[in-house]
Amino acid sequence: MHRFRSSLLSHHRCLHSLQNAGPLCSHLKSRSVIRFSGPDTIKFLQGLLSNDVRRFGEPPREENSPIPTPNVASVVVPPMYAALLTPQGRFLYDLFLYRPPRPEEKLDRTGSGPDNGSGGSVEILADVDNSISDELLATLKKYRLRSKVDIDNVAEDFSCWQRYGRDLSGKTPTVEEPEADSVGWGGGVDSAGKSASHSSDVGWQWFKDPRLDCLGFRGIFPSGTMPPLVESDKETDEENYLMWRLEKGIAEGSTEIPKGEAIPLEYNFAGLNAISFDKGCYVGQELIARTHHRGVIRKRLLPLKFLDNNGKEVEEKVTPGSEVINTASGKKLGSVTTALGFRGMGVLRLDDAFKDTLTLQGQEDIKVMAIRPDWWPAEWFQDQQHTAVA
Repeated sequence: MHRFRSSLLSHHRCLHSLQNAGPLCSHLKSRSVIRFSGPDTIKFLQGLLSNDVRRFGEPPREENSPIPTPNVASVVVPPMYAALLTPQGRFLYDLFLYRPPRPEEKLDRTGSGPDNGSGGSVEILADVDNSISDELLATLKKYRLRSKVDIDNVAEDFSCWQRYGRDLSGKTPTVEEPEADSVGWGGGVDSAGKSASHSSDVGWQWFKDPRLDCLGFRGIFPSGTMPPLVESDKETDEENYLMWRLEKGIAEGSTEIPKGEAIPLEYNFAGLNAISFDKGCYVGQELIARTHHRGVIRKRLLPLKFLDNNGKEVEEKVTPGSEVINTASGKKLGSVTTALGFRGMGVLRLDDAFKDTLTLQGQEDIKVMAIRPDWWPAEWFQDQQHTAVA
């Protein structure tokens, strides 16, 4: 197994290696962690965020049970992806929400339990964009008013990690690597996993990424510890995780999703399980509901490739904000939102997005190829056909 350092590999070789690599892991230094706690936590988040946070207040379901392991919950609540919007329905911040297991849901050191404890106060951890974490905290505290909820920056205590790569889709950590069974206080094969579980009174573990199976697994772990199942030769630079997402057309964070401007449905948040359309009111809900029930999204975020006139990939020539045009009609289709190497993402009009006459304004020698993501629901392709007819 290689260590994938983009400083040592071209982006073209790097992407090829990623496509053929086994499970890789990146410490997401671009992400931070905040904590919500207190009796009004669920109610507070339910009125703010785009997803139905009430699930965190319900008893965990048995189908989410991992193999019984000391210091790991006997039943778990999967994480959730959600967004905080402006009152006008524009994107502000994205959050990966985790509900740590309560004491009565875990096995003790002897393998006994769970007990019948009361569980205490509700606590939610949120994986957020590090570049705007202070701003997000200030925004949340403005909304708090008299709600009995504490909001704390715990970035020094926790780190965010992602596991991804070939053959991870649709698998649980246990199926993927048998050593997953041993994470916890029990005798274990993976000493790093055992160390991580020893570091707190909460058992830390990987979860399927709540957006898509093809993104692998995500987790929050105590700072200074190596997550379970991560060997030194499987850790890779976070930039490679960005390359993995670029290939699939999945943006993350307020740097890649323009804060105060982006319309969540154009950034495919419905397909990323970030929006509940039947939860009731939340900040910005009116625009989301109206756009959704209208039925047609005319622009969407797409994976892009940048090529020269001979069809060869063009490295490091494109910057975010570059406008994409159709040379045949002269129409502006949208703009590039993220670029790295010969890959990028952009929000484009679907009626012309997949034509072979796309280029960049002012850089007509660079061709733009939009790619249909494999994970898109079939109805989105029907929307594209309806848009083209219109």
